[in-house]
Amino acid sequence: MTLTLRALLTKTLVNVVIASAASVVLATPIAIANDNTQAVIDDFSDSVLATTGHERQYLDDSLAGGGTTTKHTVESGVLHVTGELVPPRGQPGWASSVIPLNTVGLPFDASAHTGIKLRLKVSKGNVSVSANSTEVTNFDYHAVSVAVRADGKFHEVTIPFSDMKRMWSEQTALNPKTLNSLSIVAYSMQKAAFDFEVDDVRFY
Repeated sequence: MTLTLRALLTKTLVNVVIASAASVVLATPIAIANDNTQAVIDDFSDSVLATTGHERQYLDDSLAGGGTTTKHTVESGVLHVTGELVPPRGQPGWASSVIPLNTVGLPFDASAHTGIKLRLKVSKGNVSVSANSTEVTNFDYHAVSVAVRADGKFHEVTIPFSDMKRMWSEQTALNPKTLNSLSIVAYSMQKAAFDFEVDDVRFY
């Protein structure tokens, strides 16, 4: 990847996660469990590449003036992300794991599906998921907060596209034909530790 492309990718993804974190802090529909026909986005069988064939990206608010520290590992088909959120002044703290669905700026058509499903274990902190559409030009992407019990177990969570909302923009429906990436984000308005694991992400 060239330096110019990497810089563009980083700038784009920073805007994605800032907007997503701000959205879920203030407006948080809650995802619930269910089961359906599935299409794998990432099973974490590769330590670098998502099942989509694109390299995962890991970003946090240290790129925007925060003091957040993040550690991530992918082992035995599980993504494990830990750290401490130290928010920038006047903004939420965030640490994002981004799963690209296509090359930066290009849409992926997920219209054959109803939403997103993931298996998630949260030991500490708040977690949100955003679906990042190429139609959204102000970085106010459709997002939802994910609530699971901190009981040391994986929980299967489904997120219908229709439940994902924008924060400060007109509430337009998410267009699943235009998705470029998904973001799994730890977030908080205050200093806080976070610890979560994901072992599967897919459309249903």
